[in-house]
Amino acid sequence: MTVAALPNAGQVAVYDRPNAPFELRLFPIREPRPGEVLVKVRMCTICRSDIHSYLGHRPNPTPGVLGHEIIGTIVALGAGVAKDMRGDALREGDRITWSEYFIPGDNYHTEVLDLPQKSPGVDKYGHMAVTTEPHHHGGFGQYCYILPRSWILRLPDVLSDEEATPVNCGVATVICVTEQAELRMGDAVVVQGLGLLGLYASAIAKARGARLVIGIDTVPARRELGRRFGCDEVIDPAAASEAEMVKRVKALCRPEGADAVIEVCGYPEVIPAGIQMLRTGGHYVLGGVVNPDSFVNIDVNQILRKLITLRGVHNYHPRHLIEALDFVTVNRQRFPFKDLVDGKYGLDQVGQAMRDAEDRKVLRAAIVP
Repeated sequence: MTVAALPNAGQVAVYDRPNAPFELRLFPIREPRPGEVLVKVRMCTICRSDIHSYLGHRPNPTPGVLGHEIIGTIVALGAGVAKDMRGDALREGDRITWSEYFIPGDNYHTEVLDLPQKSPGVDKYGHMAVTTEPHHHGGFGQYCYILPRSWILRLPDVLSDEEATPVNCGVATVICVTEQAELRMGDAVVVQGLGLLGLYASAIAKARGARLVIGIDTVPARRELGRRFGCDEVIDPAAASEAEMVKRVKALCRPEGADAVIEVCGYPEVIPAGIQMLRTGGHYVLGGVVNPDSFVNIDVNQILRKLITLRGVHNYHPRHLIEALDFVTVNRQRFPFKDLVDGKYGLDQVGQAMRDAEDRKVLRAAIVP
């Protein structure tokens, strides 16, 4: 599409304050500036963090536009943007994904620490006020500008939109989580929470050679789905006391306990039990407790005496985006990734989609503008 054919404006679903109704509003479309890409949004799935932001559980500027798990079709390329992360040429009409965040430039975190995801001034799509130019920087809209210092990947034709859309947040994050867990061939792995992240974590753990994957969730349908995504055993934490659950897990993970426990449920109260499930020298990785003030009491003496490694994951390294796309592409026949996006809504149905996602009526709701 040429610049002359660019639309004058595009619709965005906006909320003015936490819990306020979503309204469709028009904002201008301009030619992408150097380093930018304008895309037409094909699909945006609703992440749990979108719900937390909308409910006011985490800070998010308003009037806001949400949505960061996005794929889109290139409408126009700004000067200087010619290739994706792999070096493949980018053209108008290409279907792409991109990093959920962008950074202001090189700095100590990128150049020395190799942590671009924690750069000072890092910002995320779907985490800015809609009044911030260029207005279209979230997935709950018809268009989105990919801003400079993002990372872009062209999507293979074999992937459906449903398989591809969660790659740039859910899958990439869990790739980072499982890397931090230092999973090895033959490990026993416990996954606390079988929402989208937990299901991907189970599948990735099994694909990395785990001998045993145990999924824990209170929702029967999610426990059943866990079996399709690599879980060898599933446990309902509401069916027994914490001590009984820990005892069962340790009996399954002979001789002493789990090699790794992964938290992706978002509830800090599960952490003490998770630490108890670990063997000496095990790894505990937090990937779900993203809300501020997630306090919990733990016996840190256990961490010391059992030589436990405790790690947190927030955002991911750009390399994890490539690994996430490759994992889904290679394993799409082994695991039913397409089934995870089980609700589709138009741009005028964002409010209903958010309610259904919050009430867990769907596993992953998708906005299809």
